[in-house]
Amino acid sequence: MRLEKKATVVSTSVASLLVIMKMTVGILSGSIAVLASAIDSLLDLTVSLFNYFALHNSEKDPDDKFHHGRSKLEPLAAVVEGTIISLSALFILYEAFGKIAHPREMEFMGASIAVMLASIIITSMLVFFLNSVAKKTKNMVIRADALHYKTDIFSNGAVLLALGLISFTGEDLIDPILGMGIGIYMIYSAFPIIKEGVLMLLDAALSEEDIAKIKNIIESDKITANYHHLQTRESGSHIFISVHIVFNTSISLYDAHLISDKLEVKLKKNFKDKKTHIIIHMDPYDDSNINEMEDIY
Repeated sequence: MRLEKKATVVSTSVASLLVIMKMTVGILSGSIAVLASAIDSLLDLTVSLFNYFALHNSEKDPDDKFHHGRSKLEPLAAVVEGTIISLSALFILYEAFGKIAHPREMEFMGASIAVMLASIIITSMLVFFLNSVAKKTKNMVIRADALHYKTDIFSNGAVLLALGLISFTGEDLIDPILGMGIGIYMIYSAFPIIKEGVLMLLDAALSEEDIAKIKNIIESDKITANYHHLQTRESGSHIFISVHIVFNTSISLYDAHLISDKLEVKLKKNFKDKKTHIIIHMDPYDDSNINEMEDIY
């Protein structure tokens, strides 16, 4: 099993435990804050299950229906997760405004504080694990999952802080005010994840830095005369590169193929943390103008 899939299994198990803990105490104590946190953990569980499904299917080999595989499930999962984070934040904001408009007295502070404290400790351990997996694999789904649970630490911390302050001061407005701040932070944190996932789904080109590296590798080969129509895109853990290489007319097809193979090896070494797919079109002359005319018509 891939490390990424193991990470989703761990996050799913942790989310299940947190849902049971918070839901039980939230219902028994009548604490709206803890119950809202339980609903958030239930969303976490749903997202983790979806991430496992996405990673499990994205690594399947290409077949007759999906010639390029299912790697786009990874950015799709990131978009879904970022959207759920934003929706959770809107729910927290809604609850916060509701509490300001209709203050409610909280009960069973001891049990609620204990559950939220345990939740923070467990979630912190999970975030540390997910971040280490994300650094090793550079997988955006795991990175999004780590961000999701990181926001949970802040939201749980806000609930815990609110419970503590309310128990000392008796001021119930502390809870919704802190909740509003956490909700805004969650939306701010989710936006980059959604943006990156959408760009991948739209086949956006690689970064300018990566494209510059590709050009340097191609231009470093003195045998090739020129190149054009360099196109790149990223899909989850896969990178796709296509380019037209212009060779001297006197070179044999065999030698041109060898040079192309060497270029492929160099390009793959540059993206060793990704699965790189390269298509090199070998031209005996510069046909860029002809191709541009075809694109127009």
